[in-house]
Amino acid sequence: MVKLNRAHIGIFGRMNVGKSSLINALTGQETALVAAVPGTTTDPVKKIMEILGIGPVTLVDTAGLDDVSDLGPQRVAKTQEALRQCDLALIVFADAFGSYEKELAAQCRAQHTPFFFVHNKSDLFPAVAPELEGTEVVEFSCRGADTADLLSAILRTLPPSAYAPDDIFGGLVGENDEVVLVMPIDASAPEGRIILPQVQAVRGLLDVRAVGICLQPSQLAGWLKKHTPQLVVTDSQAFAQVSAWVPPQVPLTSFSILFSRLKGDFGLFLQGTPQIDNLQDGDRVLILESCSHSVNKCDDIGRVKIPAWLQKKTGKKLQFEVLANLDPLPENLADYKLAIQCGGCMVTRRQILNRVARLAAAGVPVSNYGMSIAWCTGIFDRVTEIFRR
Repeated sequence: MVKLNRAHIGIFGRMNVGKSSLINALTGQETALVAAVPGTTTDPVKKIMEILGIGPVTLVDTAGLDDVSDLGPQRVAKTQEALRQCDLALIVFADAFGSYEKELAAQCRAQHTPFFFVHNKSDLFPAVAPELEGTEVVEFSCRGADTADLLSAILRTLPPSAYAPDDIFGGLVGENDEVVLVMPIDASAPEGRIILPQVQAVRGLLDVRAVGICLQPSQLAGWLKKHTPQLVVTDSQAFAQVSAWVPPQVPLTSFSILFSRLKGDFGLFLQGTPQIDNLQDGDRVLILESCSHSVNKCDDIGRVKIPAWLQKKTGKKLQFEVLANLDPLPENLADYKLAIQCGGCMVTRRQILNRVARLAAAGVPVSNYGMSIAWCTGIFDRVTEIFRR
């Protein structure tokens, strides 16, 4: 499997059950602070690493769910948010098993998050059989720090979807097909490199043994005079220019739309995008950026260009709010009339699916960067048609 993302594995449980010791044992490093004082871990602590036999992962140590200190509610809220972002949950208990562990298991099931229990400090406390049928329990002792059984359980339980599907192009192209990747190198391009969706698209073409042709927009018209590719993929911001040059019989889409299928709920985005036309003066639009980058440039896609396109398309004065990284969604979701999710190249599929599912449950239409730009530029049907076949 081509592992495009790091699987997020969260360590959850009450205070002082040995969550931090467990994550240190997994990493082989003093990643998390360990102390006998309850509440030592106050915020989620992340450790990026490669686990032999499993692959690239992000391990997330979290605050105890039974924290009743003055800041306890905020810490528990951050732990709950971390649970929504994980591909796998390890629910740790030691000398007791009860309501906290059962509630965590119920939340995992409700969110369709795979999980298993870890009976930590098993050399000090007798085994406590969880009162949930069919749930695996791994015995573990940080004193011995033998992680073999724990790693085996992670390998068995971690879903393949944590790493995204094998094929970015999902059967759209095959061996020896020519695919043009239109990649503008302009003021918004990073210095000395290309952006991650473009990198992963190139790798996706190599994996299916297709032929990738990388061009800048100004080179496309000349190249198309001599070639007829199987597919053209462009930066969404160049839709208007590129669509004028690509013949109608040649499928056209964008990196963002490819990723909306790879990482998100494609059907939900298809359904939500036309709601752009229903926006009214004063409506609030939530832009979900899902990564961190410098926003000093005046032409930022999420903060400047998409808002400008939406207001030009609708003729309305709209209010925009940008949520970067994986910061918690606002509590008042019903106040938003539209949410627009980026392609999500920096996050996992589960993280996006959980986020857009919460928006949909609140009745908020959800679109995608590329789909919204296509709708505003009048080529929505053309750039999504290849996915409807």
